Amino acid sequence: MFNYILRRLAYSIPILLGVNIITFVLFFMVNTPDDMARVHLGDKNVTEEQVEQWKHERGYDLPLFFNTDITETIFYQKSVPLFLFQFGNSDQGRNINHDISQRMWPSLALAVPTMIVGLLINISLALLLIFFRGTYLDTTGVVIAVMLMSISGMFYIIGGQFLMSKLWHLVPISGYAYSFDAWRFLILPIVIGVISGIGTGTRWYRSIFFEEINKDYVRTARAKGLSEFKVLFTHVLHNAMIPILTGVVVVIPTLFMGSLIMETFFAIPGLGSYTIDAIQAQDFAIVRSMVFLGSVLYIIGLILTDISYTWVDPRVRLS
Repeated sequence: MFNYILRRLAYSIPILLGVNIITFVLFFMVNTPDDMARVHLGDKNVTEEQVEQWKHERGYDLPLFFNTDITETIFYQKSVPLFLFQFGNSDQGRNINHDISQRMWPSLALAVPTMIVGLLINISLALLLIFFRGTYLDTTGVVIAVMLMSISGMFYIIGGQFLMSKLWHLVPISGYAYSFDAWRFLILPIVIGVISGIGTGTRWYRSIFFEEINKDYVRTARAKGLSEFKVLFTHVLHNAMIPILTGVVVVIPTLFMGSLIMETFFAIPGLGSYTIDAIQAQDFAIVRSMVFLGSVLYIIGLILTDISYTWVDPRVRLS
């Protein structure tokens, strides 16, 4: 197990390096340091001296990739510190590490309840449909799930804000509070996040359970006299944990990074809105840091998922 984790960590280094190179190349294919300087200076009559000064203060006056001294390149100075989680300052002068430490909590407060509640509801509904498979309830449930999948997430956001905030005045339409009152600002986006994912989640888990329900071990359990309820919740659910865990790992970066659309529409100061603002402001330092952080979290999620496989299925061994 320990050797396996070390190997996966070693594999992650070239992956992260590749992500950095791709992000770096794509960004500077669209924006040159001169373009970035003019955007941030925000003056149509900006002089070349001002542009050069802005670039020099932020280290953008160096060559991009190639130089006689590799350490004197933008790529080296902007990318190597990331592997030490030293994100430096944004192009606007803010400390990125401090911003992340502040903004991660609203993102977690929004994403964790949404994931947990959504997971429980989706699995429960999927098991219910499997329990009544082949009946009108199953058919109706699948049709409703497809209808929910077909509705854009923007509809849920705008409709929820209109009904709950503008029409009924139950919760604030947007904003956030760094106190116990934060729940008033989070309850609506959490509910919307759960409802908008019911269609996709229920159909996904139903397909997993439907595949398990026809296997030999299920027929053996029924032959031993176990009730259908116990077969589903004891055997089928347990043996379906591997694909469930695989689906959950995709959400792990979102737990920390936040929801880009949800945080933007509800003005929640999380890492999702932080990333959107950085893209709009063409702040390469923040964009690079967020992409790197998301890659690290995804790799960690994959490792944790592989390890958890050994807990839910003894047949899986990591060496």
